[in-house]
Amino acid sequence: MENFRFSMPTEVIFGKGTEKEVGAATKRIGTRVLLHYGSERVRKSGLLDAVIRSLKEAGVVHVELGGVQPNPRLALVKEGIRICREKKLDAILAVGGGSVIDAAKAVGVGVPYSGDVWDFYTGKAKPTTMLPLGVVLTIPAAGSEASQSSVITNDEGSYKRALDIEVIRPRFAILNPELTFTLPTYQTAAGAADIMSHIIERYFTNVDHVDLTDRLCEATLKTVIHNVPIALAEPSNYHARAEIMWAGAIAHNDLLSTGRVGDWATHMIEHELSALYDVTHGAGLAVVFPAWMQLTYRHDLKRFVQFAVRVWGIEEDFAEPERTALEGIARLKAYWKSIGLPVTLGELGVPTDRIEEMAERAVSYGPVGHFIPIKKREALEILKLAS
Repeated sequence: MENFRFSMPTEVIFGKGTEKEVGAATKRIGTRVLLHYGSERVRKSGLLDAVIRSLKEAGVVHVELGGVQPNPRLALVKEGIRICREKKLDAILAVGGGSVIDAAKAVGVGVPYSGDVWDFYTGKAKPTTMLPLGVVLTIPAAGSEASQSSVITNDEGSYKRALDIEVIRPRFAILNPELTFTLPTYQTAAGAADIMSHIIERYFTNVDHVDLTDRLCEATLKTVIHNVPIALAEPSNYHARAEIMWAGAIAHNDLLSTGRVGDWATHMIEHELSALYDVTHGAGLAVVFPAWMQLTYRHDLKRFVQFAVRVWGIEEDFAEPERTALEGIARLKAYWKSIGLPVTLGELGVPTDRIEEMAERAVSYGPVGHFIPIKKREALEILKLAS
């Protein structure tokens, strides 16, 4: 186990009706806020009106900025920065899923910075402060409600880049599973793949003696695997939705990272699919991850066997452990297909004529991943296996 520091400063307010507490929670971080959201779905559902009412009752002034798209765009981030500066806003409230929260984080670090906020996403600069951020989560998937991560797409060149730094964690996150009852089935399924991928990225590590976090990863994966089909069959099943929502936060708040080094090559490769073809991130991960596994399983066959046995309940073949490992990969792929997700580039609607370009872009800053460093040749092979 590696040395680590773990801090989770995000206050989680979980349960039925908790969105009613947003005014009081927001007032603790600011009194003039940017109310940031995505589609009009949050307004039509009545959630936005409820949030605004709570803010007004708490005496919090707000300025609205909607229109966040999946794979959030840099242009709207810059508009948010401009509004915050012009209106002298002192906090941000994100109402939505991972894209809205990621965009809000980018706005938050951009306001006090004199340069271009994109500098933070290309590694040219590091933020040291940001406007405080609160969250009302509507889509369990990205885990951005409690993470130190933000991913933004720059339409100039179609680049999708991540910022990972402690300063951008939200101050509070309101998680009411009831707000997810009306999610389309595809969003529920893609969100599940996103959650599972965050866990799997951490699970496949070269660090030894991490049995506690191995078990935590496995338990969280099994919780998602069990509850997603229930939520798809019974969209208003509170208990299934609650398990998925809390798993999504746990998957990416770094508890499962303690003492270990995760991989993240699959995320870097998938970012190129999202940047060029605007695919849903979780769906893209469902395509890329099994292919990454097919390429890397021999690097640590024992860990892949453990994944198959502990997560999927496969009986271990001691004579031919490779057969067990491959069955675990096949079971993951079959599960994602069973909940309605694509598992090949063709099913995702991504043509294969640009896979060499995608492979090159994925490693443009150097090899990606820690389990096995992935260079262009390996990235291309993964995309071919995913075709």
